[in-house]
Amino acid sequence: MLKEVEGIIISETNYGETSKIINILTNDGIVGVMAKGSKSLKSPLRSYTQKFTYGKFYLYYKENKLSILKSVDIIDDLISIKTNIELIGYLSYISDLIYQIMKQNYDKDLYNLYINAILKINDGLNPKIICNIVELKGLDYLGVGINFNTCVKCGSMKNIITINPDEGGYICKNCYTNEKYHDEKTLKMLRMYYLVDISSISDLKISDEVINNINNFINIYYERYTGLYLKSKKFLDAITT
Repeated sequence: MLKEVEGIIISETNYGETSKIINILTNDGIVGVMAKGSKSLKSPLRSYTQKFTYGKFYLYYKENKLSILKSVDIIDDLISIKTNIELIGYLSYISDLIYQIMKQNYDKDLYNLYINAILKINDGLNPKIICNIVELKGLDYLGVGINFNTCVKCGSMKNIITINPDEGGYICKNCYTNEKYHDEKTLKMLRMYYLVDISSISDLKISDEVINNINNFINIYYERYTGLYLKSKKFLDAITT
């Protein structure tokens, strides 16, 4: 059965002398595909079976087995990302993160989140902000989402003055002890990150201080609660710090 799937190649493995096995992140999850002869210099599939190719893939589909690749139509070459080592780092990490989340809790919304994030980064929006938005939204699928409505200690909705990654959320004035203080702008933007639809973003005007505060909070939260340790995250941190 010939089937069309939209997606991005997130990994490629050599198979024999001339072929590859590629994994495509799609709206239906991860699809494993045999790209016969794609390593050959004369193969029409050669340039379309590289990692992070974003397109429509036409497959001789086999459920629960390796499908066979027939042809590919490129949707976007993601050239802005692929010519910038830092942006490649963000693409690699976001791809790995979404893949790991899908393995634990598949949801079709994850694919839309992933594609919209990648396209916004390719369009020139701040990659750290977009990445942090993906990370925040991903927490719910991992079962460790943040409560952005009440104090994690007493449940109060009033007088929220900071947020603590160790406690797992907001801290109100009455429960505050010696937690790191985050200003009101940081608290508001963190909640906005969680609620915003990435596809609707056209401009991002956020101070570097707030961006870095949120990024540091998310890094600590992921270390405390997710159990995810991705090599692509270490690479990203190495090239952006």
